[in-house]
Amino acid sequence: MDPKKNCSFQSLTENVGRLSLGRKTLLLPQMNRILAHLFAPSFGAFDIEAKVMDTYKGLDLGMQCTSGKECYPCQVTMGDILHHLKEEQKRLGAAFNPDDYLYFMPESDGPCRFGMYNKYQRIVLDSFPVLDRVKIVTITTRDAYSMAGMLDPRRARDFRKALYLSVDVADILERLLWRIRPYEREPGMADDFIDRAMSVMGGAFETYAGRLEFERILDRLTEVVGEGKTVINPRIPPKPLIGMVGEIYLRSHAHANQDLIRVLERYGAEVVNASTAEWVNYVSYEGLRIAERELRLALKQLRLRPVADSFRRLLQCRGDLLYKEYIQRKTYRRVKPIIDLADDHKVAHLEKVLREEDVFTFDVTTEACLSIAAILDYARSGYNGAVNVYPFTCMPSMTTSAIVKPLMNRQRFPYLDVPCDSSIQPGREAAIRTFMYQAHEHFKRNGRKKF
Repeated sequence: MDPKKNCSFQSLTENVGRLSLGRKTLLLPQMNRILAHLFAPSFGAFDIEAKVMDTYKGLDLGMQCTSGKECYPCQVTMGDILHHLKEEQKRLGAAFNPDDYLYFMPESDGPCRFGMYNKYQRIVLDSFPVLDRVKIVTITTRDAYSMAGMLDPRRARDFRKALYLSVDVADILERLLWRIRPYEREPGMADDFIDRAMSVMGGAFETYAGRLEFERILDRLTEVVGEGKTVINPRIPPKPLIGMVGEIYLRSHAHANQDLIRVLERYGAEVVNASTAEWVNYVSYEGLRIAERELRLALKQLRLRPVADSFRRLLQCRGDLLYKEYIQRKTYRRVKPIIDLADDHKVAHLEKVLREEDVFTFDVTTEACLSIAAILDYARSGYNGAVNVYPFTCMPSMTTSAIVKPLMNRQRFPYLDVPCDSSIQPGREAAIRTFMYQAHEHFKRNGRKKF
């Protein structure tokens, strides 16, 4: 590398972190299309200008600036930000000011390489003239994605509540899409509807989220769900039910997973993907487990100050988790009487499943504990197959595969691994078709879950 283009470690601390949003444009990557387009108006409701970047158009740029040893979402998000900034330079010309932009890239703790994305992307941005002035805003799992320091403290808590509701609503819209598209009256009706629904709900968040009028948002959601139900052709019989798990970015990003859900639907499936809220709730749940462990240790050691600190953190994490679960239950209760959508997994239930099966533990952390438990629960509760989608070489998902595959083989429950990178995996189509044949046979023998 050219030494003149190398960034300093000082840049990794000064230009990456929980920065004040101020009068800048916050650039949002698309992990989940619906969620990103609800996040942006939610930010806008609190007077923060946010823009959803196009995705997958800069993949070549992302691959040029990575070695290939990073996991696939790093290449995709790297390409997204570089493509967007280069397009802005073309559009604005001499008026382009990199100080006007903030790039939003959260992180996670633990062994997952996602925790290093914003650091690596900082190094890459610093290697380009002018782009070194674009700062990266991050929130972290260490404090359950706290917004402290990013905006006025008096509004930070309200802002976080609005963002969490947008997560739940986005999950509902996604589950609605997967529920109606396999049974739509005419091809394309479900996709056209969900585009309109996304716009309607984005407008609701922009209008009501800043005033915390969440009931009005939920009222609009019930109207949207009621309209979505009319897309279903009741004469189409039920189809095999497939549960999907895996690394959160790959399972959520249709371009990166090569539109896997639509491919499964083409071969006769109805799919339920793991939700974003499941991960967000897990972050608070894991924080609670850590606080409980620290409190027990402090009590054994009779250290009063650590006892007080751990107890305070425990109360914060428990309150955070209880609020999230309360809002999630409330949101689902508004729509369940209208249409039979799949319930979301409760994280405590997933941990209970792992304890009963005694094949893994939440002590290991990472997404593997959620994916393993969810697949076991799918097999128990009347699904007809499970798919594990993940970046090629992803450690937590490979752990999931190593533990779950022999268990599912013994239970004769259809299971499929779908590793993804920028290429078409050899035999991918044949593997999916074989899996769906097994799922149809399982459906004929055992029926399927009713919601």
